[in-house]
Amino acid sequence: MRWALQQIEGWQRAQKKLPTWSQTEGVLFPPHLSMEQCSSEQTARYKAEIAEGGEEMTDLTAGFGVDATMLGRRFERLLCVEQNGELCEIVRNNLPLLGIKNCEVVCGKAEAVLRTLHRQSLIFIDPARRDNNGGKVVSIVDCTPDVVAMQDDLMAHADTVMVKLSPMLDLKCVERELKQVAEVHIVSVDNECKEVLVVLSHDASNISFHCVNLTKDGTRNVFTFTREDETEARCDYADEMGTFIYEPNASIMKAGCYKLVASRYALRKLNPNSHLYTSYGAEPVKGFPGRVFKVDGVSGFNKKDLRAMLANTEKANLAVRNFPMSVAELRKKLKLREGGTDYLFATTMADDSKVLIFSSSFS
Repeated sequence: MRWALQQIEGWQRAQKKLPTWSQTEGVLFPPHLSMEQCSSEQTARYKAEIAEGGEEMTDLTAGFGVDATMLGRRFERLLCVEQNGELCEIVRNNLPLLGIKNCEVVCGKAEAVLRTLHRQSLIFIDPARRDNNGGKVVSIVDCTPDVVAMQDDLMAHADTVMVKLSPMLDLKCVERELKQVAEVHIVSVDNECKEVLVVLSHDASNISFHCVNLTKDGTRNVFTFTREDETEARCDYADEMGTFIYEPNASIMKAGCYKLVASRYALRKLNPNSHLYTSYGAEPVKGFPGRVFKVDGVSGFNKKDLRAMLANTEKANLAVRNFPMSVAELRKKLKLREGGTDYLFATTMADDSKVLIFSSSFS
């Protein structure tokens, strides 16, 4: 009965998260925690697209095998390493059904198997982000296995190493704790940051950051830059609110790319710390990596101005950026319910004035 319920629950979750798995006859599903922790099919496909391919790859922390299945299509041979025996049996069953024929599954610890490997085209590793008590951890060194301690061995056995890390991780830790970093991919799905992918390479020089936003309808936006690009970018500030307001996607915000996004799209930033932008033309700039809103009005915070702007508004979506109140506090002050088609941004302008921007979604 436990096994049957596990299969039913896994199939139900897979319908949205892993559609290929849910539609493949004979696929087996793991316990709830493994289904929760595995990559989505969408993010796994992205990993496969940025992998160069080659003769042989090893996934040292295969888990349910989602990333291995997608990455393995790019290589002639695939080795999956997993220390959980039940997961090993599930992966052995599933890989051939999903079209991965030339593969081997080994039950063992990543550190031990790594020492036995011959040279790999790619090693993929997704360290577990939970401590011995089941609590979530974020830091690289607190994950299991410890990639920081293993990185020399990893690079000695592979042309390229790809590491999947927590979306909550401070990117400065990547630059500080890992060597030979060539690329950092901050991957979001529908504007929610899902994972940080780090690519280690023997010929790494200047790290390129790739801010990726995938959507469920299949579209994709990628904004690529280096730290030097951001440092050297010129950013102009708005004297007044323009026709449109721009909010960068979650990946760009996490990467800390605040000046360059203004420079590349000829936008004006509202304030050095607000991370909102505006333009003055009749049409919004094309291709902006984030959300665009039409500005319908701007108000200060005196009661008269607020009453005039919100006279016919009972509910709205609120956001605060560089503002001395939380969303909950502001909602209470404005007496507005959540929802609807109107968007209110409470923020600070370049002259340090506090404003409320009334807007509607444009894209």
